[in-house]
Amino acid sequence: MPIVHLSRRSLWPVVALAALATGACDRQSPAGEQPAGTEKTAEKSAPEVPLSGTLDISQRGKAAPDVSFKDPLGKTVTLDAFRGKPVLVNLWATWCGPCVVEMPTLDALAEREKDRLVVLTVSQDMQNLDKIPSFFAEKGFKNLQPYIDEENNLGFSYQTGVMPTTVLYDAQGREVWRMIGGMDWNGPRASALMEETLASKG
Repeated sequence: MPIVHLSRRSLWPVVALAALATGACDRQSPAGEQPAGTEKTAEKSAPEVPLSGTLDISQRGKAAPDVSFKDPLGKTVTLDAFRGKPVLVNLWATWCGPCVVEMPTLDALAEREKDRLVVLTVSQDMQNLDKIPSFFAEKGFKNLQPYIDEENNLGFSYQTGVMPTTVLYDAQGREVWRMIGGMDWNGPRASALMEETLASKG
């Protein structure tokens, strides 16, 4: 899938066919037109819909963007605050079906790798922000927390035009890779992609 670079003032690109193929939502279409999906409740079960995102390594080595978002208590934070461990940043929205489908597998990943990895799920919802904490409570996530990026600062920085987008940073805040589209974070592909970074001491 091509990576489209846009300015902050540009509209997000519509990459509908690619989004559907990877289990993703384009960021321009209305919420009701996005692909839907259901999820299994068992924490380590595979998602019921196929999630096969596109791996992008073109930004490898790039420093994490110096932009702000809100932590679960409403405090302004940046990615720099999480340096010291590898960080997996997942951009999602409540209206994005594939985003919701993959989240239980992210929760399971966060549990498995809690000593080696920080997993941040950062909502790109711009409206109905009060629904996000209740969404987390309803889903019963044990390890994920509701970070919010209501101004889409991270989304504009990544410029993929697709959700979910998930970016792995090493312990020094340098990008390793990004996954554009949904992913089964319990699967062997995800484990293989992350193992080198998680095993690294530096």
